[in-house]
Amino acid sequence: MSTTERAPQSERNQASHGERVADWMDGRLAIYKWGKLSRKVFPEHWSFMFGEIALYSLIILLLTGVWLTLFFKPGMSEVVYHGPYVPLQGARMSEAYESTVKISFEVRGGLFIRQLHHWAALTMVAALSLHTLRHFFTGSFRKPREMNWLIGFLTLVLAIIEGFVGYSLPDDLLSGTGLRILEGVTLAIPLVGTYLTMFIFGGEYPAEDVISRFYSIHILLVPGILVALATVHLILVFYHKHTQFRGPGRTENNVIGQPLMPNYAAKAGGFFFVVFGILSLMAGIAQINPIWNFGPYRPDQISQGSQPDWYMGFLEGALRAMPAWEFTVGGYTVNLGVIIPAVLLPTVMALSLALWPFLEAWVTGDKREHHLLDRPRERPARTSFGVAFCALYLVLFFGGANDVLAEKFHLSVNSITWVVRIGVFVIPALAYVITYRICLGLQLRDRDKLLHGRETGIIKRLPHGEFIEVHERLERGTEYMLLSRESAEALPAPVREQDGVRNPEFRKQALRFKLNRWLNGGQVATPTPQELQHALEHHGHSSDGHAAIGHQSGPAEEREPVQELH
Repeated sequence: MSTTERAPQSERNQASHGERVADWMDGRLAIYKWGKLSRKVFPEHWSFMFGEIALYSLIILLLTGVWLTLFFKPGMSEVVYHGPYVPLQGARMSEAYESTVKISFEVRGGLFIRQLHHWAALTMVAALSLHTLRHFFTGSFRKPREMNWLIGFLTLVLAIIEGFVGYSLPDDLLSGTGLRILEGVTLAIPLVGTYLTMFIFGGEYPAEDVISRFYSIHILLVPGILVALATVHLILVFYHKHTQFRGPGRTENNVIGQPLMPNYAAKAGGFFFVVFGILSLMAGIAQINPIWNFGPYRPDQISQGSQPDWYMGFLEGALRAMPAWEFTVGGYTVNLGVIIPAVLLPTVMALSLALWPFLEAWVTGDKREHHLLDRPRERPARTSFGVAFCALYLVLFFGGANDVLAEKFHLSVNSITWVVRIGVFVIPALAYVITYRICLGLQLRDRDKLLHGRETGIIKRLPHGEFIEVHERLERGTEYMLLSRESAEALPAPVREQDGVRNPEFRKQALRFKLNRWLNGGQVATPTPQELQHALEHHGHSSDGHAAIGHQSGPAEEREPVQELH
């Protein structure tokens, strides 16, 4: 056939091989409908990266964890070490400890993978903690994201449990000390403590089944739940759309940012390798968990300066600070010195965070959907409570290192313990008051900027000799952000009786009224349009800007290029 002849119609209409493969995939996976998903919009803000760091750390944990399972032996049978590490030669140890030492010194790249796994675990818990605090301080847990808040909080709790279980697997002296504390805490639980201890350890401590049981939990149960929770969490993020901070063009009905494909995907992929690279660098140059220095676990030994991973430090501090209180009821000893710091305190702290969205919704009576985030200064009570919560954690965290602090700073352990006991009550209260005042001060500064402009540092002399500082008007986008703040609605005061009929809900309504005044109080009023116009006229601004300041819509030229409607 010459170059001028046309191919038959049947040949010209035949799809290419790639199209046929795509059609086959679409018939089974509906890939042609993914176009809408690829246009999912993600707003940009530095605080949104905490969740990504946690997700990427989880991926690294799964990859390194699979590799480590190929060499680790979760057994507690006693063996004698004859490996290359001379200080341990001839020492009796469990199979778990021996295999961990072998991974560190005999398997090529084993120590690097072990340390990468450990650093990724610490980073994941830290990123999840910061991610949770970001959601709390900005109010992104409000309707319709209450369930996603619970899923994220449960993910954080499971990550802490997973870290503790994995930390215990090497069966070294340090991790064995943590297991001994766990056994004591479990036994102190009234009624069910002995049964729980039997389920966890499989017998009298230290038993012979705890490592194998923890191994199954560590590599199967908890990782499977974490992956499932992360998947559901991301699905709900896609379904509810992403939250965003207020700004020009940003409303409750849209999301302004970059699309998933290709912009966000390219950034996320690059950020993953940045996280991977930093963790790899840390694993290569920063030693962590050197179990060969601790030695194998023996119930009759413990070393001074033993510290758990940072996320369990608050529990250690609470146990060290609590006095040894106990009493006997019906022949059973109730050990308050363990129940209060290790059972009641963590439970109250966890429930206060987990149930906060529902408590705030009930107190405020707010049933609207919220897709715009608060600035922490705009909700002083919530922000102050969160800072006080963090202050309590830090006091307990440093209390868990009382022996290390005493050695490094030549102090008395008893003095540090008493400082922690007092600080548990005093420091969170001081943190609350100081944070509350800072939030009010920042609100007043924002109001002053709106009314008087930004200080430029330029001094001007007036004709009559007075010196004044020149103030410059804020950018329109900043003005819009400050003026679009939501004002809290106060609940009506409860009435004890009406028309001679007593109100049966008076106590409940009175409690809700007081909580509402506490939660929504401390908000500085936003300047009215009249106040803004008077301020502009007083400072000599042009008249064309008066309406723009009082108007509640951002200029079109400052909007982001991509917008997704709810």
